[in-house]
Amino acid sequence: MGLVDLHLHTSVSDGEYAPATLMRLALAAGAGLVAVTDHDSTGGVAEGRAAALEAGLDFVPGIEISTDAENEQHILGYLIDIEDAGLRRACDGFLSMREERIARVLAYLAARGVCPDRAEIGARGAYVGRPHIAAALVRAGCAASVEDAFRRYLTGEEFEKVNRPKPTARESIDAIRSAGGVAALAHPHSLRLEGEAFEAAIVGLRKLGLGALECHYGTYGPERRDAYVRMAERYGLVITGGSDFHGPRVKPGIEIATGRGGLLDFNDLGVVESLRIAARSRRG
Repeated sequence: MGLVDLHLHTSVSDGEYAPATLMRLALAAGAGLVAVTDHDSTGGVAEGRAAALEAGLDFVPGIEISTDAENEQHILGYLIDIEDAGLRRACDGFLSMREERIARVLAYLAARGVCPDRAEIGARGAYVGRPHIAAALVRAGCAASVEDAFRRYLTGEEFEKVNRPKPTARESIDAIRSAGGVAALAHPHSLRLEGEAFEAAIVGLRKLGLGALECHYGTYGPERRDAYVRMAERYGLVITGGSDFHGPRVKPGIEIATGRGGLLDFNDLGVVESLRIAARSRRG
């Protein structure tokens, strides 16, 4: 029957593998249903879909959009039409914002005496994220590994003060819905909210058109997962799941379809039909 992994990144954004290679790895990992969800871009969807078809995998076109929430809030989009003009314009805007974010992060690093070469990080106009900066820091001898670069330079209270322009949750969800898709909140623990505050955030996002919640995640144990499942059921959100796989150099220990140490065990092949129903109801 195969496992389900609706959160995979390719080299089009900050993943390690090209879309076709990633699909072959997914098949070898025991996946039966997968989604390519690159950050702020749909550039890997066509290649991923073709490779998935060849491998005999069921495939969902997707995207992951970083929003301007106070804490880390990412919106996944599923079943999107990657040819939709509105979504294409939105992605162009997302990448422009991302280029501005990179400039501000580099200024932040320079103020601390660390100056990776911009040309070493990635081409202008293409996706560039923190993993690319971290890799450049490793090559420059400023960090021992990507994880070390994140720990020393690219996370923490001071780093979070860097003003990094991002789209709003409304803009992100609207772009997904305009392309015929359904929006899901990725890795909800990243909101760093608990109890009533977390529930209020879910209610607010649902009012904006959120249709799903990533309850099964590559690092979630049963207690956290079950709490999110109950929240999704309470508010009529589709229950989704994925590993957030990027590759061993970017996110060590996270495996396709099984996450960290087998914590991800999501095999609901009916999730696609549930997402289709949610997409239609949100459009309605």
